[in-house]
Amino acid sequence: MFADLSREFRTLIQQEIQLAKTELAQNASRMTGSVMLIAAGGLIAYGGLLAIVAAVVLGLIAVGLAAWAAALLGGVVIAGIGYALLRAGLASFRPRDLKPRQTIETLKEDAQWLRTQTR
Repeated sequence: MFADLSREFRTLIQQEIQLAKTELAQNASRMTGSVMLIAAGGLIAYGGLLAIVAAVVLGLIAVGLAAWAAALLGGVVIAGIGYALLRAGLASFRPRDLKPRQTIETLKEDAQWLRTQTR
């Protein structure tokens, strides 16, 4: 009986390890696609942002502001917006979503099963 229990437990552990690997691979592939889209969108948006900053600086110069002051004001405003977006992005990023929840739940069930088998 103990040998059967030992074999079943070993098989169970191997299955749990495989489940964890599969679940982590799925989570990683989902994250990889999202990160690539974020990076591509960020690069394209960055080009547009540079054009907007140039337009704002040139507009401030046309209004009569000194070139250095126009560039400084434009840079401060854009940096403030960037900081706010960065904070929002970091607040919404949830590394805990990568946790293999299904594996953790089945390991808890396995531990409970093992306790009932050894009694």
